[in-house]
Amino acid sequence: MSTETNGNSNKIIIGILIFAIIGSWIYFYSLNNKNIEAVAQKDTRIEQIDNSRKELQAEFDVVSAKVDSLTSTNTLLSGDLLNKTNEIIALKANIGSILGKEKASKAEIAEAKKMIASLNSQITNLTEELTKAQAENKELTVQNGNLNTQNQNLNAQNSNLNTNLSSTTKEKDRIQDIASTLHASTFTIQALRIKDNGSEKITNNTRKANTIRLSFQIDKNRITPSGSQDLYICITGPDGKTVGEGGSFSSREDGQKAYSNKITIQYEQNAVLPVSYDIKQGSKLAEGDYKIEVYNNGFKIGEGKTTMKKSLF
Repeated sequence: MSTETNGNSNKIIIGILIFAIIGSWIYFYSLNNKNIEAVAQKDTRIEQIDNSRKELQAEFDVVSAKVDSLTSTNTLLSGDLLNKTNEIIALKANIGSILGKEKASKAEIAEAKKMIASLNSQITNLTEELTKAQAENKELTVQNGNLNTQNQNLNAQNSNLNTNLSSTTKEKDRIQDIASTLHASTFTIQALRIKDNGSEKITNNTRKANTIRLSFQIDKNRITPSGSQDLYICITGPDGKTVGEGGSFSSREDGQKAYSNKITIQYEQNAVLPVSYDIKQGSKLAEGDYKIEVYNNGFKIGEGKTTMKKSLF
């Protein structure tokens, strides 16, 4: 009875062990299948990430070439355009850093994808702004050329105006100079014999006459200012020579000219001034015509003539 009981117990134990072994096989088989599935899933995810990174890398290479082309052809940017260019370069560097990782995460790949989209958008915007700026620059260049042409024309006109003004000023000064010259009229020339006692007698006798009296008036002039004015008296004898040795002055028409006497008058603006001047002769006057001319400011302002006759006694 005891032996039978022990045999049954052993069978039960053996059955339990067989059941346990079979259960463990089933468990480990199931666990192994799960691990294999997990590994496969992991490999699939890694492959997907690698494929996404390759696609992004290809896309990044294209957009990176755009950035390089954009920055290499626009090296003289400034202000807002320069700031935007620097932002694009920095964004490109960040994307390159992510894609350069050996084991970039799915989140990093996703972030890189967003950044590439943003980079493309910024490149498009910057390209449009550069195109607009270049068009404006061309227009400004044309306008600047037009302004330069206008400026040259204005300079030429200004030069002509200055030349005309200079000529006008010179002409005005010349006219002013001529207009301010005095004018003499009402000439009277008399040959006189003046005795020691002061008595006078008009004569045209060459033996008796010892003085030539010149009388005239300075006419009104509204331009000549009041003040002293020099008059040059030129007396030309019958022989064509200047009577007396007063010196010479510069005339406007005949150059240097000899004069007999120089007198200074006190002129009052816009007033008539009578002038009388005696020219005493120490030697005997020759027979013939005597021409008397009066000069002021280099211009001849009046003239007169008298004739002396030969004495018979």
